[in-house]
Order: sequence, then structure tokens, then C-alpha cells
Amino acid sequence: MLKPRSTATRELVNLDGIWRFAVAPAVGPEPWTGPLDTRLEAPVPASYNDLFTDSAIRDHVGWVWYQRLVRVPRGWAGERVVLRVDAATHEGKVYVDDVLVAQHVGGYTPFEADITEHVRPGGEFRLTIGVNNELTSVTMPPGSITVSHDGRRKQTYLHDFYNYAGLARSVWLYSKPVVHVDDITVVTGLDGGAGTVGYSVETNAPAAVRVRAVDADGIEVAAGEGANGTLRIDDVKLWQPGAAYLYDLVVEVLDGGGDGGGEVVDTFTEPFGVRTVEVRGTQFLINGEPFYFTGFGKHEDTPVRGKGHDDAYLVHDFQLMEWMGANSFRTSHYPYAEEVMEFADRHGIVVIDETAAVGLNLAVEAGLMGTPPRATFSDETFGDDTRAAHAQAIRELIARDKNHPSVVMWCIANEPSSNEQGAREYFEPLVELTHKLDPTRPVSYAAVMFATHENDLIADLFDVLCINRYYGWYIATGDLATAELYLEGDLRGWAEKFGKPIMMSEYGADTLPGLHSVWDTPWTEEYQLAYLETNHRVFDRIDAFIGEHVWNFADFQTSHGIHRVGGNKKGVFTRERHPKAAAHALRQRWLPLGGRKPSNTGE
Repeated sequence: MLKPRSTATRELVNLDGIWRFAVAPAVGPEPWTGPLDTRLEAPVPASYNDLFTDSAIRDHVGWVWYQRLVRVPRGWAGERVVLRVDAATHEGKVYVDDVLVAQHVGGYTPFEADITEHVRPGGEFRLTIGVNNELTSVTMPPGSITVSHDGRRKQTYLHDFYNYAGLARSVWLYSKPVVHVDDITVVTGLDGGAGTVGYSVETNAPAAVRVRAVDADGIEVAAGEGANGTLRIDDVKLWQPGAAYLYDLVVEVLDGGGDGGGEVVDTFTEPFGVRTVEVRGTQFLINGEPFYFTGFGKHEDTPVRGKGHDDAYLVHDFQLMEWMGANSFRTSHYPYAEEVMEFADRHGIVVIDETAAVGLNLAVEAGLMGTPPRATFSDETFGDDTRAAHAQAIRELIARDKNHPSVVMWCIANEPSSNEQGAREYFEPLVELTHKLDPTRPVSYAAVMFATHENDLIADLFDVLCINRYYGWYIATGDLATAELYLEGDLRGWAEKFGKPIMMSEYGADTLPGLHSVWDTPWTEEYQLAYLETNHRVFDRIDAFIGEHVWNFADFQTSHGIHRVGGNKKGVFTRERHPKAAAHALRQRWLPLGGRKPSNTGE
């Protein structure tokens, strides 16, 4: 799905701002049939949970309603008018006046509706968007809902981050011509010193298409005709980690004739970078060169806004990553806002792009809640319907992010119960689907602590092994000597059995800023430092190791629980982005590496 852009043939209106807001059922069963009867207002984009002082709103389970008036620009006569929602967490319904025009399940990918027949240029309409935050066995991420003795609906889930909800990303109104570009796919390669740019253009109706590649100075470097083809860029400038270079693919749709003839009726510009990604043996190669990941698992999480996208935090977070030598991050545990991906494209930050499939592990439920263990993969728990929802999440992620040069790998699940019977039957078709949709990028998943090289049932299906481990925190707490032995034995087992690249996709220790000790005392800043150093010694001794993503970039909010005080504190920055001592230590380790593996391996 193309991100809306303003072009010579398209116009774009941003609908962010203050909207009327109400929680269902306080406004009755059909709040879209007239103005919302409410005193509340809410900003878009933002999660709604932390905005209000009423705990009933923060803890609400079900639908909420946003509403505002929208005027269609009068110059859009004869154009198609489209409404786009960048994300509605986790289900959205869109009404133009009293008419339902769009419905979508999936909280982190966009959806849109052509509303041309329901509006008129120069006229005004009432826009109402319902957002439902419910998580079930067939949503990504999954969850369950119970009803308390006093009738309150309560949401539970197995992921360790707060279930922020609402319109956390932008809403747009845009125009496009009657005959227009529907989608563009760009696949790049290298041929000596030249870049190859395979392109495929989909239009909504048969039409002539021409394309041209333009460099950063606006100079045309290649051109072609037809909806499918390959361009060649001699003396190409590569997109590289830390040194991004972007070209533009300018696509034009013509109203008739071939050989470049006819009037241009639509034009769309898609940025792209020329680069290759390859797994070879135990190496991860970008542009044919070994790459070593340094960075983080992150979250879209800030005070008050929750998961609401914020450009100021976007810029500041990337500045902090650059300051400390982080060259990459994983979009844990859901697709991030498209603005984040575009920023990574422009600044040469490498991205592991992840679906919202987190919590497919009922062993965690038994461990945390003390309930009898249940099979994770079954008709009664996570079965065919869950896998269908998971497959749709993969389709939508790849459709949205396929052209981003920053994205070098798809991660299709975080910490699934990959050691349980049924895991292979569940995941094998999903891996096949991912490779079919995008044969150019490696596919991975992040393995949970319970899954080892001895009992994991799906690791051979994947190209890269991402391992989440917390020796010294959840296991061997406070005993880093034992943690080091456990970790090395664990990682070497994976390396010897599978012969694939391995990276640590999560490792970390909760830390309270300002808490200190001369001993290895958990929660202190000194312990976080010692914990990281222990992990790094092991990483540097394993030849198949290709990267380290600390959990987490910054402290973040979680659900209530006695094992969390004000959220998860494993960040190397506080939630307000103040550095802990670990941030300075990681800077000393990562800056000299420059994307290359430390040389003192012990193989």
C-alpha cells in the first residue's frame, strides 16, 4: 500500500488535531448518526489511555469514538477522494456521516476508503472513527477478556507492554486521479559497479506507464517504459548502513498511446535505495560486506502520548542512537509508524521489521499466573483462525514496508512457544508465505528462553536465528559467573546444531537510575553494566554471532503487576530519555565497531 504523497496530480490534507472523543456505550449505540454527545476531546495522533484522569477510560475495554468535521477542498472536483487511517489499535470502523465506509482489524497497519461517492468538493462531512482495543485468540497480538464480579470487562494479554489504544498515528484525506497508480514494488541489485532496479507498477485501470530514476540532485539517471521492467544505474551510489543514499522512482501514468506518448494523468514518486541483503553461511551481508548489528529492541512509548507518534521523539531517539553507535533496531513488537521507517531510510539505520505476533506462548501464562499449562497451538487456543490472522498481518506488513531499504529482515513472531508440539505446523506455512511475498529478505523469529537448540521445532525453517536470553536476570539472578557459563553453552548449542547466523535480539536487566552498589546487586546501575559486559564477552567468543540488540532502548509502560514498578526498567535510557550509565558504556563499545564484528573471537 502506497503512503499518500503530495504530487503534481495528488493533494493531501492532514486531519490531525483535537477531535471529539467518547467511550462506548456512554454515547449510545450509534454515535455516528449525529454529533457526539460528549465534553471530552482527544488529540490525534495519541493513545487515549493516559490523557484523562478517569481510570474507567484508561482501563476501558471495547469501543471508543473519535469525531470531527472535515471539508473537502473545492478543487478536487473530478478526482477520487480517499480517507486513510495510518493505524487504529486494534480495530477500526470509519463512518462518513452515517455511512460505514471502512473496517479493519490490525492495530499497526494502515487502511483506507474511497469516499468519492459520499462527499462533494467544497462540502463538509462528519467523520467518525470507532476504535476497539479488544484482544482475543484471533488478534495480533492475542489476548483474552474476562468479566469481573461487578460486571467490568477486563483485558489480559501475554506481552509485556501496555495495551495502549486509539488513533496513535495520523489520519489523512487525499485526492488522486480517476486513473491512477495503485501500487509500486522496487527490488534492487548490483551488477558490478551498476545498480539494477526492478520495478512493478500496478494501476487501477489499463494504462501506459513510464518511469524514471532520479538521483539526490534531481538528475535523471535511468528511464523505462511499461508497468514492469528493470532500470540500470551506472556508477550507482549505494544505500549503506550509516551512509544512506536515496534515489526517487518517478512513475507516470499516461492517458493513452505507447512510446511515451499521451498526457500524464497521474504521477507518484517512490524513494528507494540500491542495496543487497544476503545470508551466506554464518554471515549477514549488506552489499556483499559482513554486517554486525548493534542497537536495540525499542517501543513506541512516551509519557502521556502512549504509542502516539511524535516527530520530536523520533528525531531525538535517532540522535541518541547515533550518539552511541547503534546502527540498527527491531520494531518490537509490531510495525512502527511509517515516518519511522522513512527516517531510517534517510539516515542509514538498519531495521528488523516485526509483526505484532507477540504472546503466542501459553507457557508464559502458566508461569506468570500460576494456572495449569495449556497447549499453545490447538483448536481451542491458537489454531487455524489465529494463523489466518497472523498471515494477514504478514501480508500487510510486507505490502507497506517492502520498498524501504532500511528494512533488511522480517521477524514474523516474538517469543512464540517454538518448543511445543504444533509449532511447526503453525509456522511452516507462515515462513513459506513470507518468502513468497518477499524472496529478497531473510526471515527470522525471536526465540524465547524456554526454547533451546535441543527442543526448538522451527529454527531450521528460518534464515537467521534471533535469540532472547536473560541469564543473570531471570535465570541466575545476581550470579553473573554462572550466567556467563549458561549463556555460552546455550549459544554454542544453537551455532553448532544449525550453522546459521545468530544474534541476540534481547538481553537486559531492569535498572533504577541512581541506585548504586559496590556488589553485583540487581536493579543497580553497576549491575546493568556488569550484566552487559558479561554478555559481550560471550558474544565476542562465538564466530557465528552477528549482532546484539539490548532490551531496551528506553524504559516503557507495562500492565500492572508486582514484578513491574512503573513499567519495564530495562532501558539504557529512562522513559524521558535520560541516559543511565549503561548508555555511556555501550557508546564506548559500539562506536569503534562501525558495523563490524569485534575481532577478539575465541573460535
